[in-house]
Amino acid sequence: MSNDLASRSLAYHANPQPGKLKILPSKPCTTQDDLSLAYTPGVAVPCVEIHDHPEKIWDYTGRANTVAVVSDGTAVLGLGNIGPEAGLPVMEGKSVLFKRFADIDAVALCIGGVFKEDGRTDPDKVIETVARLEPSFGGINLEDIGAPACFAIEPALKKAMKIPVFHDDQHGTAIISLAGILNALRVVGKKISDCRFVMNGAGAAGIACAEYYVSAGADRSKFILCDSKGVIHDGRTDLNPQKQRFAAHTDARTLADAIKGADVFVGVSVPKALTGDMVRTMAPGAVVFAMANPTPEIFPDEALAAGAAVAGTGRSDYSNQVNNVLGFPGIFRGALDTRASDINEAMKLAASRALADIVAEPMPEDIRQLLSAAYPEEAAKGIFEGEIPLKASFVIPKPFDPRVVPRVARKVAEAAMASGVAQIKIDDLDAYERAVAARIARNSKQ
Repeated sequence: MSNDLASRSLAYHANPQPGKLKILPSKPCTTQDDLSLAYTPGVAVPCVEIHDHPEKIWDYTGRANTVAVVSDGTAVLGLGNIGPEAGLPVMEGKSVLFKRFADIDAVALCIGGVFKEDGRTDPDKVIETVARLEPSFGGINLEDIGAPACFAIEPALKKAMKIPVFHDDQHGTAIISLAGILNALRVVGKKISDCRFVMNGAGAAGIACAEYYVSAGADRSKFILCDSKGVIHDGRTDLNPQKQRFAAHTDARTLADAIKGADVFVGVSVPKALTGDMVRTMAPGAVVFAMANPTPEIFPDEALAAGAAVAGTGRSDYSNQVNNVLGFPGIFRGALDTRASDINEAMKLAASRALADIVAEPMPEDIRQLLSAAYPEEAAKGIFEGEIPLKASFVIPKPFDPRVVPRVARKVAEAAMASGVAQIKIDDLDAYERAVAARIARNSKQ
């Protein structure tokens, strides 16, 4: 990181007041009458209503539009286990994105005292702490909680709570990368069920991506996963249950062995793990998504020079960025607006397909102009050109495309209703999508 970026970032976080969040009232409180309604004695009325009719909490409090961003700071992107205090700026940043992109009020909650004597996370302590928060929030976004604890925490909270619980590090990367892979396979003319996948990195994100791709139609038997010890194969005795599900019957022992003839490489691991020579051994029409941050497993230009047909990364300075902000705002918007009790597999798949379809459909001229202004360097390369702009250099939509959150919210809401987890029915989904777009536009001007 450059000295200039570091100094600007510290100034940004310190001024004009420390941090990136503040709380503003949604109702006026400027007169004696306002005060009597906001607090005593008037506040007693909604309290009694909620006590007598618990579902009224959604009508008389901000719970229906509030999400907790919860972390123990053990797996902060690019920084690792830095603890809850040092992780707080990240959680505040996530809360800013919730508000900016979906008009969702998010509260950053970094929790301490949840560690064992060896310093590792005690899942039971996290589960107990977060479960107690349910009355105050409409959803829980788990963030930067390391493996293997995260594999126990999320399912336990899903079972214990009646509101959506979503670990973005696992599912966000999976949802966005699948959208890109689906479109990349459209470009190269392959079916996901026929593809051989190699995944480097078998932590929370890697395992979740692999399982999710299988749910989308990929063949589990055509996966090879690699961790820090090499290929995850059926001869190893050091595998946790999540890795065992992908233990391959293979003679391959290294990434270089595994990648020969592969159609898709997905990296959620360490910098420069993949070389150009390895890419050259992949199948024709290879797709490379190298998502380690800030330095990917291989830079896109190097992967393309070595013969990859499509390359994606986690960085904003290259095309086809896998950016989780494309997912969680719209996913939670749709879940909250249907008062869904869960974010299930059907809703996640709906989000991926919504993102893929945005790129693969005709682009309105006003959207093209907006994106060209927001991303001038990519516009100069012709990224947004064509009636249907889908191409090798454009398989994932851009965060500032105003269609993204409304479309994802619409498809997630539709899937929530179809899968039986929605408690509110939206009759006109076209009108709902337009309403979400208008809401976000109003919020962005405030």
